[in-house]
Amino acid sequence: MTNDMMTIRQMCDAFDVTPRTLRFYEAKELLFPERQGQKRLFTKRDRARLKLIIRGKRFGFSLEEIRQLLDLYHKGDQQQTQITRAYDIARERLADLEAQREELDGAINDLKEQLKWGEKMITSMKQPMSAA
Repeated sequence: MTNDMMTIRQMCDAFDVTPRTLRFYEAKELLFPERQGQKRLFTKRDRARLKLIIRGKRFGFSLEEIRQLLDLYHKGDQQQTQITRAYDIARERLADLEAQREELDGAINDLKEQLKWGEKMITSMKQPMSAA
C-alpha cells in the first residue's frame, strides 16, 4: 500500500467520521475508494473530496449540491465554474443562516422575557400570607 492510500479506519480517524458514513458517501457516488478484495483504499482525491463534503455539510449544503460542486471540478476551466457555483450556493446558505439566527434571537429574547415573568410569579407566590 502506497503512502497516499488510506484504509477506512485511517480515514475515520483522520476525519472523525464513522465507517458507515464513508460507505454511505461511497454508495451516493461521492467517494470512489479503490478495492483490494474486501478492503477499501482511499486516495488523496478521496480525502480532498471528503474534506469538501464535510465542509459542505457543516454549512448546510445538501448532498446533491455537494455532488454538483464536486462534479464541476473536472469541467476543465481551472475550477472557475466550480468556484462560482460554490460562491452562489454559499451566499444563499449564508442568507438562510442569518435569517435563522434572527428567528433564534427573537425566540431567545421572548423566552428570556417569559422566564423573567415566571420568576416574578414564583417570587410573589412565596411571599408569606398574612395570618387571618
